[in-house]
Amino acid sequence: MSGMASQRIAIIGSGISGMAAGWYLSSQHEVTLFEADERLGGHTATMDVEVGGNTYAIDTGFIVFNDWTYPHFQRLLETLGVPSQATEMSFSVHETDVDFEYNGHTLGSLFAQRRNLLSPAFYRLLRDILRFNKQATADLESQRLANDMTLGEYLDQNGYGDAFQRRYLLPMGAAIWSASIGDLRAFPLTFFVRFFRNHGLLSVNHRPQWYTLIGGSKRYIPSMTAPYAARIHLNTPVTQITRSDTGVMITTAQGTQHFDQVVLACHADQALAMLGDPTPAEQDILAAMPYQDNEVVLHTDTTLLPRRKRAWASWNYRLDGRGSEERVSVTYDMNILQRLTSDTTFCVTLNDSDSIDPAKVLGRYTYAHPQFTLAGQVAQARHSEISSAARRTHFCGAYWRNGFHEDGVWSALRVAQALGCDEAAAPPSTPTSLPAHDLMPANGVGEGLG
Repeated sequence: MSGMASQRIAIIGSGISGMAAGWYLSSQHEVTLFEADERLGGHTATMDVEVGGNTYAIDTGFIVFNDWTYPHFQRLLETLGVPSQATEMSFSVHETDVDFEYNGHTLGSLFAQRRNLLSPAFYRLLRDILRFNKQATADLESQRLANDMTLGEYLDQNGYGDAFQRRYLLPMGAAIWSASIGDLRAFPLTFFVRFFRNHGLLSVNHRPQWYTLIGGSKRYIPSMTAPYAARIHLNTPVTQITRSDTGVMITTAQGTQHFDQVVLACHADQALAMLGDPTPAEQDILAAMPYQDNEVVLHTDTTLLPRRKRAWASWNYRLDGRGSEERVSVTYDMNILQRLTSDTTFCVTLNDSDSIDPAKVLGRYTYAHPQFTLAGQVAQARHSEISSAARRTHFCGAYWRNGFHEDGVWSALRVAQALGCDEAAAPPSTPTSLPAHDLMPANGVGEGLG
């Protein structure tokens, strides 16, 4: 389709999916981007803060990516010439009420709480970790995982202990997807295990190298949006999309414009609300992929981190007083993740605002993250039923895959290919056809949150 005539294409939403779609499509088409917010980036949200006379660029949304599962995003960064730096991806769990904590990064940090060296319960937790890693890997490779089973059902069926579930696996998953423990137990089993395997989380030694962008994740935005910068409309929410045989009408407070195609690079629920004439298939598919809000606070209150400094990790999960349906409480140590040199420790915390000293708060934000269910997994596979050039309507976003930055780029490239832009817009090393779901991306706030 590389010979497709140039068209006027509207993109709704400027998260990674919308910006990447604009980058790919601009090689052949005239792209106009509409963004409801006052800034570009969506979950790419770097905040500049001043402390002690110095300015620091702190990521509050997308933070990290790795060299295994972000191939399309990495190619874009290379093409745009955006520099990155290696970082440490470590994970701690702490429960202040009972003075329990560990950081799984090294043997020393694993036993940061020295009494765990003599704790039979802690060794049972470690044994369950090794057993799950081995069993889940074997069951995935031999295709013994039931497609209609949830993670919680699998854990209970195989007798995994409460400590392993509550103090290791479920907190880690909840931190990755910014979910609750209850949400994690309802996750599709194969989706969860495949993601963990592909990110090296079922291996003690064989793991990817993680990276952050030097100067914050927003560093890639100017280069990625340069080809269509003159046709970006900020503070311009789209109120209605009307489609016909002759084109697409995009209505905003400024009026109505005509386009040949529309790319909805916003969340599924937002896309459905904009469509003036959604088809039954669009209603079914988009409604099956819901979102939940997570509150994010940028602050300097280190009491949200483990009590023992040797247990401080990149990601720190706090169990205190949390019911299974409450949102995850996770704090990112941004000095570790972004390699910041400062006497001040910068923290980004999800869903634990009341525990933070108000005097140490630097900023408050809300980000919506997709929820993953068995019904949503079925809906993802129906993308081609509602997204096509013939219908003049295209849907992209990280929610079509695993919810992270790579998924947004992967999804944008799928739309670009449908509009004839694969070879012209993508770097030479990008494959001419997208891989199946064998390459899974990683997290950030859910990639951190990514």
